[in-house]
Amino acid sequence: MLGNWSFGDYYKQEAIPWAWELLTRVWGLPADRLWATCFEDEQGIVPRDDEAADIWRQQPGIRPDHVLYFGRKDNFWEMADTGPCGPDSEIHIDLGPQACERSSIPGHVCSVNGDCHRFLELWNLVFIQYNRSGPTALEPLPAKHVDTGMGFERVVAVLQGVDSTYRTDLIRPVLDRIQSMAGHSSAQVEELITPYRVISDHARAAAFLIADGVVPGNIGRNYVCRMIIRRASRFGGKAGFTKPFLAGVAEAVIETYAEVYPELARHRATILSTLTDEERRFQRTVDTGVTHLASVLADLRAAGGTVLPGSSSSDAYTTYGLPFEITRDIAREQGMDVDEAGFLLAMEEHRQASGAGQELGDLVEEGVEVYQALLTNLQQSGALKDGGVRQDPYSGLQLEAPVVALLAGGQRVQSAGPGDAVQVVLPETPFYAESGGQVSDQGTIVSLREPRWEIVVEDAQKPVGGLIVHLGRVTKGSPREGDQARAVVDASRRWDIMRNHTATHLLHAALHRVLGEHARQAGSLVAPDRLRFDFTHSQAMTAQELAQVEALVNEAVLENYPLDMVERPREEAIAEGAMALFGETYGERVRTITIGHSGQRVSYELCGGTHVPETGVIGAFLITSEGSVAAGIRRIEAVTGRGALQLIRSRLKTLDSAADRLGTTPDSVPDRIQSLLEEKDRLAKEAAAAKTSSAQTAFDGLAPTMIGEVAVLAAILPDADADTLRSLADQFRAKHTSGVAVLASVSDERPVIIAALTQDLVARGWRAGDLVKEVAQVVGGSGGGKPMLAQAGGKDASALPAALARVVPWVHARIG
Repeated sequence: MLGNWSFGDYYKQEAIPWAWELLTRVWGLPADRLWATCFEDEQGIVPRDDEAADIWRQQPGIRPDHVLYFGRKDNFWEMADTGPCGPDSEIHIDLGPQACERSSIPGHVCSVNGDCHRFLELWNLVFIQYNRSGPTALEPLPAKHVDTGMGFERVVAVLQGVDSTYRTDLIRPVLDRIQSMAGHSSAQVEELITPYRVISDHARAAAFLIADGVVPGNIGRNYVCRMIIRRASRFGGKAGFTKPFLAGVAEAVIETYAEVYPELARHRATILSTLTDEERRFQRTVDTGVTHLASVLADLRAAGGTVLPGSSSSDAYTTYGLPFEITRDIAREQGMDVDEAGFLLAMEEHRQASGAGQELGDLVEEGVEVYQALLTNLQQSGALKDGGVRQDPYSGLQLEAPVVALLAGGQRVQSAGPGDAVQVVLPETPFYAESGGQVSDQGTIVSLREPRWEIVVEDAQKPVGGLIVHLGRVTKGSPREGDQARAVVDASRRWDIMRNHTATHLLHAALHRVLGEHARQAGSLVAPDRLRFDFTHSQAMTAQELAQVEALVNEAVLENYPLDMVERPREEAIAEGAMALFGETYGERVRTITIGHSGQRVSYELCGGTHVPETGVIGAFLITSEGSVAAGIRRIEAVTGRGALQLIRSRLKTLDSAADRLGTTPDSVPDRIQSLLEEKDRLAKEAAAAKTSSAQTAFDGLAPTMIGEVAVLAAILPDADADTLRSLADQFRAKHTSGVAVLASVSDERPVIIAALTQDLVARGWRAGDLVKEVAQVVGGSGGGKPMLAQAGGKDASALPAALARVVPWVHARIG
């Protein structure tokens, strides 16, 4: 969405002319095809907006009969029954009779705000000037405001002369990639246009979500990410794809958008792997899920029903991984619908019953019911104390316990063999299960008695509340249910994670000191090799701010502050000032992490993660990047401990290598680089001066053609940039009292064109912008500017001679 805001600054007299200027002069839309609508209250309560209509009629080139009035439905904005409101003014463009899809209907008349596609709304200018206190009571606001909105892709489609946003260069490359991958003909693409559009749109959205740190999941934005990937995957099946394909489509998205959104290129590997992994997870369940849903819908139809109950769509998701939106698609394809409110209620009841809250976990792919049934069985058999698995990642890195459940292939088994991927349940565990941004522990589970066996644990998850599952692979022997085992956490990896987790708390506190209290955590990743911290802040941090934050964290590390980790009532902790994170769900009792001592408390947060005992254990803290992940959200990535040591060593090695190549010492590298840059700048200036001199010499040798009393010069000059061409055009105007000059050159392999007119010709109604557009069409470009001076670019430099050949005929046509 494009638009502009004014809070009591400019108003209609400025907003309307600016909008007209952008559309007609900057973008070159034909004035005679534009229409403006203003407000007229059919109830007679609000005065007609003649002010806006009069301003519209004053715009250059607009037809007075193209200014129309409409009522509340189309031209009055209000956010609620009471509160700020006001008239709006919409700008529509006439796309021509060919855009009407109802022309064959007898009596049909195309009109603005009509029922066909001929007239397209481009821009809505909302003028907030009233406060509504009742159905008929409106008082003028003390200050008047402007809020405008224009669809970016819609205006791009108009500017590029295509009949759909999917045919613009924003999405066309993605559609072409799908066609190439699918091997379809153009006719087949048109037959499958809906799948093509869904896939392209969803692949683009998913790529951006993942680049911003949103991964497929079950709640909130993570659910949205999962849903659009799976919906695209299903439509991929309609287009003939049988294997994961979205990564290939996302490649086209990255290629198209990375220049403007470099985070797409930076996170390319993550985007592609996340898409493929999610497609594979979905493909494991989709066939079974769709078959099950078809059976349920058939039964519903047989019973005379038309709306699928919410409990059925909830079951389709929790058991088979079918997002609500896909269930709804399938139902509607069969002329039925789904109870959305019932689905939301059923999902909430399911979460509460499972005790999982907002942490259903990625293991839902196996079916939450599988784990809920397993937990119930273990509770009834007495295998679990206190009703669930006891997780204690704080007391030690290993403990002994029996294997109370073993799963393989999504089913409970009595034993497993070497190479098998398994899920192990112990009644208690020292492993930290992934939660709160901290990755899970890894390690081993080994037998205590003969015959010996070993499972390498790669992950630990909470599929339902009260149950922790260790995911791993058997590397030796054959584990069995009931075997006594020892669970051992990878100590080195755990310490790396703890260093990074405690560092995120210090980082949070440092951001508060440097940026202010508004810099609150908006997400995090605590891994063994790095930490990632998202926080609310509206602008990029300066180098000085980053240095301050980094220094504050390292100072806290060197102070070797102790950490006090205590469980206490939530309300008590909040009252004492403990920081709770927005969006997190906390129980009645919470674990608090205090860094510092009685004389100086550095940080105090609610946190269930694992931490070092003193800050000195963290070692060095180095920020590796800072950037934007979303509007108002910044991200810092950093390393500590061993990761920081590796980074320091790597950079020292790079510095030594640079010094060696520059023939100087490491300490002198900055001065040597500065010297080289200055030499580069000097050479660049000399080259530019030489080019300017060359262009000037060529210009001095030119003589204009006289058409009546008008001097006309159209020439291509060597190696001249736009500034040089403008300067030469000014020289031309200084020499001639009446003249037209069009000067062109090739810069960076692309044509550059400058058109200049003397003042007497402008007074006769000639416009440099009209001339430069006429010329630029030949080189595949466009342009604009002021009446006396305009500039254009293009794509085909080889067409410049033909383009300049249009100058003389253009002048003749105006002289007559």
